[in-house]
Amino acid sequence: MQALLKLSGFIDRFLTVVARIFMWAGFLLILTVCYDVASRYFGVPKPWGLNSTKVQEAEFWLHSYFFAMLIGYGYLKQAHVRIDLLRDRFSTRTKLIVEILGICLFLLPFISIVTYYTSLYAYTSYLEGEISKSLIGIPHSYLLKMTLPAMASLLWLAGLSQLIKCIAGLRGQLSRELMIATIGQEA
Repeated sequence: MQALLKLSGFIDRFLTVVARIFMWAGFLLILTVCYDVASRYFGVPKPWGLNSTKVQEAEFWLHSYFFAMLIGYGYLKQAHVRIDLLRDRFSTRTKLIVEILGICLFLLPFISIVTYYTSLYAYTSYLEGEISKSLIGIPHSYLLKMTLPAMASLLWLAGLSQLIKCIAGLRGQLSRELMIATIGQEA
């Protein structure tokens, strides 16, 4: 079990590094939107061959990268939506069992299917050399579509990490801090 907990720790650190890198996409998105508004409404010049279409597509790309690359980290940190009406009343053991069942029956199988089909989608886009629908848009649309399998893979890794921690929690081999991080509240 200790080897699996080390794997879980490695996955957690990896997802944290990815999140720290791509959180800057949120900051760049804010700057891009401000620039877009300023250039449209206040006549700020558009250097380097930028046009409104490229700027708006850049906003879309940054938004996509920001959320896609942080979804695994969000799941890891319990930042996702939960329906806690019943769950809050459960014992710690029951919460862990419900989490394990949810991960094994729903999350991992669904995300595996999503990863497979989005990989085909992105690969097809790459093979076809897909570009923007707009003649003056950002080229290489397949780069954006590659975020879909990346997003699913990161969420799958986060689910695996949570599964390992939940099993360790059931076996009494999880520290109090990790138990709180795993089930989202005081154990």
